[in-house]
Amino acid sequence: MVSIQNLHKKFGKNQVLSGVDLSIKEGGIFAVLGPNGSGKTTLIKSILGMVIPNKGTITVHDQNIKNNSDYRYNIDYLPQIANFPSNLKVKELIKMIKDLRGKTNEDERLIDLFKLNPFLDKKLGTLSGGTKQKVNLILTFMFNSPLIILDEPTSGLDPISMIRLKDLIQAEKAKGKTILITSHIMSFVEEVSDEIVFLLEGKIYFKGTVSELKTKTNQPDFEHAIASILTDNHA
Repeated sequence: MVSIQNLHKKFGKNQVLSGVDLSIKEGGIFAVLGPNGSGKTTLIKSILGMVIPNKGTITVHDQNIKNNSDYRYNIDYLPQIANFPSNLKVKELIKMIKDLRGKTNEDERLIDLFKLNPFLDKKLGTLSGGTKQKVNLILTFMFNSPLIILDEPTSGLDPISMIRLKDLIQAEKAKGKTILITSHIMSFVEEVSDEIVFLLEGKIYFKGTVSELKTKTNQPDFEHAIASILTDNHA
């Protein structure tokens, strides 16, 4: 599904990714974790072709993504920050994205799921952060791509919407899709992930299941296992 080999990325003098090797198989939920500045968003944006690496190879669906944009049609992406045109109404934005990307009726189901009907005639600039995130989720999940990339999908969500998001992610996984997530919410990651990838200072420190990480760090729970990695590497 996604294969990354010897990926390097520098911004000025700042080495953000240092020889990342990562293989993500088809089907399942993969969480990319790490402290701020560890390279998570740079890694995701490299997969999307939004950041051009200094060195290395990325293939998605067996296609080398270099000088190739067609593969992106098979990816649904939720950015960490939703920069919507503030003067557009919610329903106008949804229609615009449908006109750009193709037909779908899934938006109606998702609007109902996240209880967005009362906001459809509101301008995006007037919405709260949590409501904007629900719009962001609808735009991401209303198409039927085999790879879904979610950068901090829980941002601003209330507990009920968080439950609905978890159910939605599991339903997409049941269709055989591959879902790549970054999140700072450890309980969310532990609940939904099949496998985690932990990035530290631009390198992959760990790849495996939550239970394997607990065993490796000899910690009783996930949060302490993550804390143990950070403590051991900044002692």
